[in-house]
Amino acid sequence: MEQENKLFQEVNGGYTMLEAINEAKRCLHCKIPQCKKGCPISHDIPDWIHELSMGNLGNAMNIINSKSNLPAVCGRVCPHEKQCEGHCVLNKKGQGIRVGKLERFIADFDGDMGLIRENLLPKTRGKIAVIGSGPAGLTIAGDLARQGFNVEIFEMEPEPGGVLMFGIPEYRLPKDIVRREIKKIEELGVVFHCNTTVGNDELTIDKLFELGYDAIFMGTGTGRPQKLEIPGSDLKGVRQAIWFLRRVSLYNEGNMSRDEIVVHEGDRVFVIGCGNTALDAARTAVRIGASHVEVVYRRTINEMSALHSEYEEAVEEGVKFSWQSNIVEIHNDNGRLNEVVIECNGERRTEKADFVIMAVGSAPESRIVSTTAGIDVDDRGYVLTREKPYGMTTRKGVFAGGDVVNRPSTVVLAMRDAKQVAEGIAQYVDAMKLMESINKGGELKKPEDQK
Repeated sequence: MEQENKLFQEVNGGYTMLEAINEAKRCLHCKIPQCKKGCPISHDIPDWIHELSMGNLGNAMNIINSKSNLPAVCGRVCPHEKQCEGHCVLNKKGQGIRVGKLERFIADFDGDMGLIRENLLPKTRGKIAVIGSGPAGLTIAGDLARQGFNVEIFEMEPEPGGVLMFGIPEYRLPKDIVRREIKKIEELGVVFHCNTTVGNDELTIDKLFELGYDAIFMGTGTGRPQKLEIPGSDLKGVRQAIWFLRRVSLYNEGNMSRDEIVVHEGDRVFVIGCGNTALDAARTAVRIGASHVEVVYRRTINEMSALHSEYEEAVEEGVKFSWQSNIVEIHNDNGRLNEVVIECNGERRTEKADFVIMAVGSAPESRIVSTTAGIDVDDRGYVLTREKPYGMTTRKGVFAGGDVVNRPSTVVLAMRDAKQVAEGIAQYVDAMKLMESINKGGELKKPEDQK
């Protein structure tokens, strides 16, 4: 167990203070910063990098906090090479600014040292319920709490964090980092209710409104994995990537035995798909002792949705890749998976296999929608929302955002959407309270009072 935990230690090291300041000094502080254009949440990147270059880490953290509730997370798992770093003008001359590592450094330093203490507004503006504590839910909670709203999060798992806690491996995103970010949100006055499921007989959307919430946000993500109709896909050795990653996560936390992970030392594992989740599953299988791990992808390397850096790291760790290939059959011996048939350019090969992991996307659960009147979804179960107020569903006062609306995406894209929804919620609650005040009437001002 101890040896395996070491294999899950964070693979990408952070900067020292000297390294961070020297890297920050490379920034040109462009008049029209392309890095900011490449950031989905429009981080004021040159501004906080400049503060860092001067050694003003508190100022840098304040600037970051104005746009992001999860900087230590984003600094680690955002696709920087496609976003801020990919847009840096210094790429033309060599290496662009390592924005992600700098953000991570500042966030980690603040987490260790407690550089800043935020001034909190009185929680008098309204009462908001947030369902789900993934990136979207945490962003909504942080933004609205800072604006004077009383926010409570309802999470079905025993610990908040959603996909950050259970869907991203420890070697990419240590759980202690997630817990630290959540603690900062809790310090804003946000209340967490864990082991609490919304959408059952005991607690529904209607019940939450009865409890006095002014608005409700659904940030429930896409917890229902997609399947491929492959002969043999119902065999015992075929599992979903999210299921596999969650079990390994629970094992690493000491909440599950080694046998319950299913993949054993020396196993041959095949992963279908080539997104970040697929590579997470493949690299995790290597870490728990699989002798052969192969990613099978129907398209080319240039069409994969995974980051190229993640691919390179997977190759270094021993993961094999079969491009323009499909698993077309899964064979068994007495009901247990033992072979896969892989087709490439019309030719087939049979490989011994112990385990197949599917990472081909996911879709929303229907639990909340099915127990709530008036929330419309599309033909795939994704929640339909309005532009004004942004993020409100077809049910008045119920908002939704993140993956449950926009389909599975990155952490930062879920955050971007959630920040817009937070604005929509604030506008809605303010408008409703204003109308309530008008409808109640009140003593009219006399002419002498208006002087």
